[in-house]
Amino acid sequence: MSSLSPEANLKEINAYKKKINWGDVSAMYHILSSSLGDLDGILTHGFDSAYKQILNPNSWNLTLLGASKSPDGNIEVKNKAQISLRHEFNDMGYELHCYPVINGSNVTQSMTNKANCPFNIWLPENTQMLFRINSLVAFSIYCYQSGDEADVALLKFAHYKVEELITILSESFQIVAVKGYSIAEFYQEIASRNGNIHNQES
Repeated sequence: MSSLSPEANLKEINAYKKKINWGDVSAMYHILSSSLGDLDGILTHGFDSAYKQILNPNSWNLTLLGASKSPDGNIEVKNKAQISLRHEFNDMGYELHCYPVINGSNVTQSMTNKANCPFNIWLPENTQMLFRINSLVAFSIYCYQSGDEADVALLKFAHYKVEELITILSESFQIVAVKGYSIAEFYQEIASRNGNIHNQES
């Protein structure tokens, strides 16, 4: 039985999972895989998301950023907006949080049409969480304890997808900090604690 390629996409990982488990896929795997399917198409799916919203130049404070239009109609900025990112792990799963940075400090409150804010409107309840990967914490613990090759591949896919989405953000923004464990580091922490991540979370 052939193994997965390290560059396997989500469709290939799911097909391999069914193959090695005779078509029997757990609910937890399905939840994580579905969530990653949404994440995989976050920029191409029709539905809106906080991640897509902050990448839309129409949401930026173009005056503050010294923006101008290029000959082909694209908006170019002299100064990239500064943001800070944080990896969050909780009972829901994994979340990537974003904070505008003003004068070196993270903005955690609502701001509307403020001259010093890089976004025209910043509402933390709508835009702070850029996206979520459901059930990632529970799946990571399961994967460490009894996961198969496809489970590990799914977790690696999640890690690389998040890193890719952060790289896309770095093309439009100056990311001044990325705090918290990455998905790979979180999994390593689970391994170092022998799966008892809930007992010692800080």
